[in-house]
Amino acid sequence: GKLLRAVYAENQLSEMLTDFWFNHFNVSWTNDRTRPYLVAFERDAIRPNALGSFRRLLGATAHQPAMLLYLDNAQSVAPGGAPTTFGDEMALAQKTQKAKAPAKTPDKKPAKPAAKSAKPSPGINENYARELMELHTLGVDGGYTQQDVTEVARALTGWTIERPRQGGGFVFNPRLHDPGEKVVLGHVIRAGGGESDGEQVLDILARHPATAAFIATKLVRRFVSDAPPKALVARAAARFRQTGGDLREVTRLILTSPEFLSAAAYGAKVKTPFEFVASALRATGADVEDARPLVRELQQLGMPLYMCQPPTGYSDNGEAWVNTGALVSRMNLALRLASGQVKGTVVDAAISVQLNGEVSGTTRATIARATDAPKMIALTLGSPEFQRR
Repeated sequence: GKLLRAVYAENQLSEMLTDFWFNHFNVSWTNDRTRPYLVAFERDAIRPNALGSFRRLLGATAHQPAMLLYLDNAQSVAPGGAPTTFGDEMALAQKTQKAKAPAKTPDKKPAKPAAKSAKPSPGINENYARELMELHTLGVDGGYTQQDVTEVARALTGWTIERPRQGGGFVFNPRLHDPGEKVVLGHVIRAGGGESDGEQVLDILARHPATAAFIATKLVRRFVSDAPPKALVARAAARFRQTGGDLREVTRLILTSPEFLSAAAYGAKVKTPFEFVASALRATGADVEDARPLVRELQQLGMPLYMCQPPTGYSDNGEAWVNTGALVSRMNLALRLASGQVKGTVVDAAISVQLNGEVSGTTRATIARATDAPKMIALTLGSPEFQRR
């Protein structure tokens, strides 16, 4: 569905931003626990908020089971703060075959000192708290400390999933939450706040100046240059702060800026494999009856859909995608596509693919040597100019 939307959707900006924000808040299909929730993550959290409020987008991702599982927050428990262990909670939630009705957690007597052979008690997991600040909001140089990571993780204990193996959604479980006072980036979160502790954390992070700068930098890098112009980043960050994180206004400022409209920015960005395949299909007017072979082609190009394992997402720098082997692979795909060798996709061999902007003499001469229409299409799609956005 993602590739077909990229090829056929009329609102290309919406598709580009959905792809951008999914990558920013990356979750991976390679995680078995995440997989059942991944489609809903993009559909319900990313797509509706790509041009909305950053705070709303941040909150939507924080409440999604895919994110809670991918970065382990569903397992994060206040040590000693719950009347039952997290393992009991999960086991109780996952009795899908044995119990027809929801079971109740059995009462427990006061815990005794653990025996040496006992399994380690579950506790706070800091994975999501760290990536929330490093990758989603403040950036690695955003001024937070390890203590802030711990405090954010404490605030987010109890943010978990109801009946995870039955496809349940987000639930706040107060029995798993650390009710004590927290201090995040100098802001005091008073004790006893429950679920609101996590919401306050998201508020603090969304309005932090470092977040405005980090998001502005990533958006300018996406649309303008691998080396984002500092003046444009500063203006975009200021607009982010002035509007309370209105992504439509920040995006509007970037796309109407002199830097974006400059000759230097034209063709400055290299297409990722996903963008190359989508643009090749659009340029050739391809009729895609079965996208699965194309998804496999993307895997061969080094960018399998939804399968970026680290939470950083795929790189948006050209150097990550440009090397001799990668360009040869793109040319080979172009040849197969133009020759009708990609199953499920039909390209009209009579179509003329145009290269916009300046085209080098070498490229013109190479295309002119094509002996038939499919080769002409392939050489055009494989040209250096077509690799540029």
